[in-house]
Amino acid sequence: MGTKREPTARQMRLAVELRRLREGAGLSAREAAALLGVNSVQISQIESGVSGVSEKRLRRLAAHYACADSELIDALVAMATDRTRGWWEEYRGQLPTPFLDLAELEHHAVSLREAQFLYIPGPLQTEDYARAVYAYRVPDLPSEELELRVQHRMGRKVALESPTPKPYTAVVHEAALRIMVSDRTASRAQLSRVLQLSEADHVIVRVIPFDLEHFAGAASAMTYAEGAVPRLDTVVRDGPHGAAFIDSEAQLGAFRTLFRKVEAASLDPGRSRDFIHRLAKEL
Repeated sequence: MGTKREPTARQMRLAVELRRLREGAGLSAREAAALLGVNSVQISQIESGVSGVSEKRLRRLAAHYACADSELIDALVAMATDRTRGWWEEYRGQLPTPFLDLAELEHHAVSLREAQFLYIPGPLQTEDYARAVYAYRVPDLPSEELELRVQHRMGRKVALESPTPKPYTAVVHEAALRIMVSDRTASRAQLSRVLQLSEADHVIVRVIPFDLEHFAGAASAMTYAEGAVPRLDTVVRDGPHGAAFIDSEAQLGAFRTLFRKVEAASLDPGRSRDFIHRLAKEL
């Protein structure tokens, strides 16, 4: 018998939201199970992402939980019934799960916002830039895994370059634009890539220059993925042990405010393009 695949971050988010609805209604898992006519083990499996849930059962649960937010319920139904097997699935079992979860999150997001201070944001990276970043890892990655990670990062471009691309805003610090993670030629190509993408109607690139006064937000790096409803937004932050997916209502509110502050401190898109163009000419 094969090993059951671990739930994806999207499946776990559905499970968490169903548990939050139940707890908000003041019901125990046993009480929710009795209302649904099942045993409490089934509720526990649904709320741990181990088992899926049908649309009919999900809507019954929402009714028992007195949830009147029809947009949220519809969004949860879409999560529960989605059977998408995206391009990232070819990397399952070859790359760490957070790589796949991030690609899945970007695929389903309504829009993407990103703030980066030391690196060019992933969806804007060239292949040479991404390869240099992964090659600097300690301990060294086996060449095969390094190339898999580079290929996966290049695959994430689909969020910006598909026939139906995501609205995307990137706030990038001058440090990220100036640090040459590879050689001068690769750095010039990377800046050209950012400039090229910034011309697209759905892409906004904003720069925070070194000489900006009163800017203390350099620890605010994040990817903010907007969900079908605000409650289903997600923030992704890189940590020492990999990416962390943040979805509590209080934290989401804090990160929304934080992104607005970082964005407000940046140059407008036109001045940002001029700024990047000058940097490219210096190389």
